[in-house]
Amino acid sequence: MKLALQSEMAITNDEVRQLDRSYVFHSWSMQGSLNPLVIAGAKGCELWDYEGNSWLDFSSQLVNVNIGYQHPRVLAAMKAQLETLTTIAPATANLARGEAAKRIISLAPEGFSKVFFTNAGADANENAMRMARLYTGRDKIFSAYRSYHGNTGSAIVATGDWRRVPNEYARGHIHFFNPYLYRSEFHAVSEQEECERALAHLRRMIECEGPSSVAAILLESIPGTAGILVPPEGYMRGVRALADEFGIVLILDEVMAGFGRTGSWFAFEQDGIVPDLITFAKGVNAGYVPAGGVIISEAISRYFDDHFFAGGLTYSGHPMAMAAIVATLDAMQEEKVVENAAQVGDGVLRPGLEALAAKHPLIGEVRGRGMFQALELVSDRQAKTPLAAADMAAIKSALIAAGILPFVVENRIHVVPPCTMTASEVHTGLAMFDSVLGQFTGLVK
Repeated sequence: MKLALQSEMAITNDEVRQLDRSYVFHSWSMQGSLNPLVIAGAKGCELWDYEGNSWLDFSSQLVNVNIGYQHPRVLAAMKAQLETLTTIAPATANLARGEAAKRIISLAPEGFSKVFFTNAGADANENAMRMARLYTGRDKIFSAYRSYHGNTGSAIVATGDWRRVPNEYARGHIHFFNPYLYRSEFHAVSEQEECERALAHLRRMIECEGPSSVAAILLESIPGTAGILVPPEGYMRGVRALADEFGIVLILDEVMAGFGRTGSWFAFEQDGIVPDLITFAKGVNAGYVPAGGVIISEAISRYFDDHFFAGGLTYSGHPMAMAAIVATLDAMQEEKVVENAAQVGDGVLRPGLEALAAKHPLIGEVRGRGMFQALELVSDRQAKTPLAAADMAAIKSALIAAGILPFVVENRIHVVPPCTMTASEVHTGLAMFDSVLGQFTGLVK
């Protein structure tokens, strides 16, 4: 069926690529040197082009296709919504929006009551910061250097990596170092030391900036783009305690880590804490239609019962996106997708990656939870020297040629397949990783 359709359409990869390069302006890139991979279709955990090449997806695109591609239940819900109501202003009451919010609240911890819908994760973080500032009457937002929170005005400045530097137009943002034992900023040699010193550092930062000026701490539950940095035991509880001590709103960014990715509905559940605001996007409907939002605690929600909320979006709670959310969350629950992410992620994928690390000295560290894993590649294990950009580009090309769609960031491969991936598919992918990494053993000193 797939091949027959392609033959009938007689479309080539070159035609699609030329169309793209003639008219499309791409994000985070120099336009003149681009040569994008062409994708014609996808199903489950596999993608293909117009010429018979296929790839097993170990990227989930941008870590959002949690339920896999073309899930029939989600497609059916979107088609039904298309026939009923394609769009409606956010000031109205809409069945799909209400049902989506109800399901999200049912998955959130006790004490959350409302959902504010946005178009993506960036504006979810924008609005969470806005809520915290209005609620506290304070201005400053603390966020980590190793973070990514989106590419809108305040979200990109809250981001800690290099991309904020040409975009620093928003006010009141303070950055701190979050824990990362493999490359510790605190000269720590154990997780306990890293935790204690990172919390002491954060406390001093708050004290020096003036606790009464700090509206919120915005923190990814597990920093994703920055390296899938699983916090050490006790760190998140320590951050929660600092927020409570100084009356600061704790915003946890679950845009990448949420909705099953780590083997629980929310990543922070595994750290035994509850934030004040939760931001989400990506996995809530696997990116089938753009959607994001803020899950709001009861106390903050009640505040806005008689205080004006100065924020809104034309497409907040768009019916097509909401229908996709309802169907995605229902399917994930009934098909035990979150349980699969835990069982296959922690029970098959993680041991397989650790076996690769034992075999290939290019791998300096393996870390992650569930279907949210990372390989940090080094040219010298003892010195922890990051593998050079040119070498990473060569490895990425080799993985694509071998039939893997990877997620490569700096000197890391983020191993983040759809949460529906089977053990058999994981084994197939791991064998491809093994073969490719074996081709680059000469890069290790």
